[in-house]
Amino acid sequence: MTTLPSWQDTTYGGRKLGTKARVALWLIQVVKENGRFTKADLRAAFPDVAQIDRRMRDLRDHGWEIATSREDPTLLPQEHRFLTRGADVWIPGASKAPEHKSSITNAQRAKVFQEDGYLCRTCGVTGGETYGDGGLEQAVLNVARRPVVQADGSVEYQLVTECQRCGRGNVDRTVHMADVLAEIESLALVERRVFRGWVAADRRAPSALEKLWGLYRTLPADARKIVADKLDGTDD
Repeated sequence: MTTLPSWQDTTYGGRKLGTKARVALWLIQVVKENGRFTKADLRAAFPDVAQIDRRMRDLRDHGWEIATSREDPTLLPQEHRFLTRGADVWIPGASKAPEHKSSITNAQRAKVFQEDGYLCRTCGVTGGETYGDGGLEQAVLNVARRPVVQADGSVEYQLVTECQRCGRGNVDRTVHMADVLAEIESLALVERRVFRGWVAADRRAPSALEKLWGLYRTLPADARKIVADKLDGTDD
């Protein structure tokens, strides 16, 4: 069994041991799988390294699973959980980022923002808008690469607008086009026409029926009973 280098080492096998590799080793040797840690713990372990949080996030590109409170409700907001180790990034060549992680140019970023209507294609928030959860955090938009599995099984990494909050964590947002197209095929003609209108407008306004349902859901029990009695007395 190969002995792992220490997370405190700065060289391994005659080569410099990068910060990303040392963070991976720190997770294995100090935090251990299924262990909790905070960003403060990480920064305390690497006090002289700027942007150490980013080095940790980079591990996700190599199959390392690190959960936040968004994926694991048992965690406190400042906590993370180290779930599963991925590639041995301390081995030469294993720490190289995948090709689809190459830099995105400013021109590409501007084009994606424009095509996506300057809104997050995961939660729908626009840049600078607050999230509506009572907090004051304003959305910051980024451009991410989302894996899209084509009908023939090939995978393309396509650029999409995503807010900083949705980009956190390790959520699999892979799109399977065969499933999407199959769902369209299963729609009734009237449903397809409605959906076509939503696609053309790139927005979906709630119908009068949906608005009424939303209002009904806010009613107290006695008021809901009045509505139910009214419906029972209405001819179909």
